[in-house]
Amino acid sequence: MVTKLENERLTRVGPGTPMGETMRRYWMPALLSWELPEPDCPPVRVKLLGEELVAFRTTDGRIGLIEEFCPHRRASLWLGRNEENGLRCVYHGWKFDVTGQCVDQMNEPRQFCSKIKAVAYPTYELSGVIWAYMGPPEKQPAPPKFEWTQMRETHRAVSKVKEECNWLQALEGGIDTSHFTILHRALKQGAKQPGITPDNPGLQGGAPSLEVDFTDYGYRYYGIRPLGEKLYVRGYHFVMPFTQLRPPGPGKDEVHGHYWVPMDDGNCMVWNFYHSYGEEPIGDREMSSMSGNAYGSHVDTKNGFRSLRNRSNDWGIDRTMQKTETFTGIAGINQQDRAVQESMGPIVDRSRENLGPADKAVVATRKLLLEAMEIVERGGDPPGVGTGYYEARAAELVLPKADNWRSALLPRMNPQTIGKSAGAARVAEGAPARRT
Repeated sequence: MVTKLENERLTRVGPGTPMGETMRRYWMPALLSWELPEPDCPPVRVKLLGEELVAFRTTDGRIGLIEEFCPHRRASLWLGRNEENGLRCVYHGWKFDVTGQCVDQMNEPRQFCSKIKAVAYPTYELSGVIWAYMGPPEKQPAPPKFEWTQMRETHRAVSKVKEECNWLQALEGGIDTSHFTILHRALKQGAKQPGITPDNPGLQGGAPSLEVDFTDYGYRYYGIRPLGEKLYVRGYHFVMPFTQLRPPGPGKDEVHGHYWVPMDDGNCMVWNFYHSYGEEPIGDREMSSMSGNAYGSHVDTKNGFRSLRNRSNDWGIDRTMQKTETFTGIAGINQQDRAVQESMGPIVDRSRENLGPADKAVVATRKLLLEAMEIVERGGDPPGVGTGYYEARAAELVLPKADNWRSALLPRMNPQTIGKSAGAARVAEGAPARRT
């Protein structure tokens, strides 16, 4: 349980708030590269940490990310003309480059461009994602080179969907490992909707015990389930401030994960990423199942990536399916997560919770975030801005109870011992899309 004051500090992300200033110290996924498909294409609105922004790809391919409203008379630059390496306001013709610098003023006989600069943020394009950094220039962290970003295109996938609640309750739902065999349970083998089927060792085992190991980037955590004379152990990573790496299920050389990126206090963008580190690429069926058909019929990509099944239609819950097919009656694993998290309201009152031992990862996350805010307020660097997570990998295994599960599991997920994958070729390093 946290106090009401701590809850306010943890959840508010606007400029000048403790968490908002802490979040600004990290790279955040802002757009999918295909949202800006070519030079001089239409600009795109972006909302991050309570700020209304607009992104554009210039004639020479650089990415600009600047405040949406023109510094002249505050007209929206989303209406602007993307032309000749700059975004021009259609109201009076003021033009801005990727640094936010005004470079032309069509309506002024005596131009004073050098005195006008819009708020702008550095971007970094890597593996189909455009990342943004909104903090002090001198504190810019290492590039966000997670293992999945180093895989070739056939071995990785990324999607996103808007979630209509505060970022922290979405994140806490994701890192809560004890729910995955309950919320996501299929009631029978061969159920029509995706779910954790009865042959999964997580369903055959009991409730998990949790252990947490803190690291320089966050922590590793483990869900340990008894399975007769064996143990089923799932190992995850939490990377500050909003990233989870998780194993996909038994027998797969893959890692799945999420970023829960705050848009404002009451909304976040949930990014889903997957990669295969074995010989086999990510399969279409697995990607569709885990993403909830993110670019099929379930997400409106033209309306802010909002799920078509949302609070307004009770997330599409089917009470007949709930009795016969899945534990929730809600189609899609990620959809089930969003439903329970959004059902709590925009910002849950954590002072009214009753936590137990199964909530160790949630408690650890809050501890790290509260400490990170204090570090930033003192002028220091929060955890997770280095490169310690670059080769972190989630993993799981089933082994005899008599065996030491740590000795067996940690070499599979320890960043110091993972090494390079044999099966999947690495992509070339990304380059800054724009720096200021």
